[in-house]
Amino acid sequence: MKANRVPKQSLRTWVEIDTKALKNNYREFRRLVGPTRLVSAGRATKSADSPVDGPKCLLMSVVKSNAYGHSLVDFSRAVEHLGVDWLGVDSVVEANSLRKAGLKKPILVLGYTLQARVENAIKNNISLTVADFAGLQNLKTIKKGAGKLKIHLKIDTGMHRQGFFVSEIPAVIAMLKSGKLPVELEGVYTHFSSGKNPTFPRATQDQIAEFKKAVGLFEAAGLKIPLKHAAATSGTILFPQSHFDLVRVGIGLQGLWPSKEVRDAFRTKVNLVPVLTWKTIVGQIKQLPKGARIGYDLTEGLNRDSKVAVLPIGYWHGYPRLLSSTGTVLINGHEAKVLGRVSMDMTSVDVTDVKNVKVGDEVILIGKSGKREVSADDIARICGTINYEIVTRLNPLMKRILI
Repeated sequence: MKANRVPKQSLRTWVEIDTKALKNNYREFRRLVGPTRLVSAGRATKSADSPVDGPKCLLMSVVKSNAYGHSLVDFSRAVEHLGVDWLGVDSVVEANSLRKAGLKKPILVLGYTLQARVENAIKNNISLTVADFAGLQNLKTIKKGAGKLKIHLKIDTGMHRQGFFVSEIPAVIAMLKSGKLPVELEGVYTHFSSGKNPTFPRATQDQIAEFKKAVGLFEAAGLKIPLKHAAATSGTILFPQSHFDLVRVGIGLQGLWPSKEVRDAFRTKVNLVPVLTWKTIVGQIKQLPKGARIGYDLTEGLNRDSKVAVLPIGYWHGYPRLLSSTGTVLINGHEAKVLGRVSMDMTSVDVTDVKNVKVGDEVILIGKSGKREVSADDIARICGTINYEIVTRLNPLMKRILI
């Protein structure tokens, strides 16, 4: 696969996607679930790194929300090249973007689908999640001759978000067996509410048991289920019994841990390498005297004569305003503290102690420089949130470069 080459001197800020790190993470999850089987629902293929006759669990790369900030199309191309079996998206719009870009792997829409998009999904070989009776009823309106829609039924086993309750499954079965729905039942799945905490496994174990009840009802009624799936990144790592036919790995393939608890318990057993580095440049350097105050509302004063660099990024780009006066960036292997308020498109940092800094120097906002690192987890901790939010809020208009 060819990386997209863009001259960095033409950019003020950009995101780099490390394909070697991605390959490492892919291999780690393949190791956890075993190599792919040759055939699943008539659509899986042999992985380049896996024998045909291994365990049957398939690997879905969840690339919703711009692949967690890593570029929907470019990241999906990269994981398709590596050999993932499925792609998971939030909407038909995202799925269509992948089909338009030439992506061939099976795609499952995990989120809610507007009725107006259903026949488009059939046309473009996109599988949809159906999670309630209204969604099933709407499928009766599919035009004759449009073909069959491939569906995955979502089961609510305890998270109480999307999904049918187990008590509702007999009615679901009745609708499926009525012959009035032009659908192909391709999968049944659930999602864990507490799968990120290895010290509290009971809730997940209960959900697995409930999911097995649901599957048993379908099978007792004579309905074949080609794909049963439950585990996302955390479940894949913590609960091997939840792998079933397919796992849905999102943030793990990006090299980020789904929680501190999972990281602390498995960092010596699973080697995840962050894929994303976010960079900008020094746009201006100013010499300011002790006592000068910085930025909007003059919230921070200098306690010494200082050299200040102005960076051409701000909260529009996804650099959180909560990092005002607290965040740090990396320049030439040194830390530089954010001074004053993070603005919409500019941020000031203290470079007094950074030797030989000059306009045009690269600045690491997320990533490593020398022996130092500013991680998405570091930023999330300061902002009182999670790494998922930090990376998914990176502005999609910023250029992503595969390296």
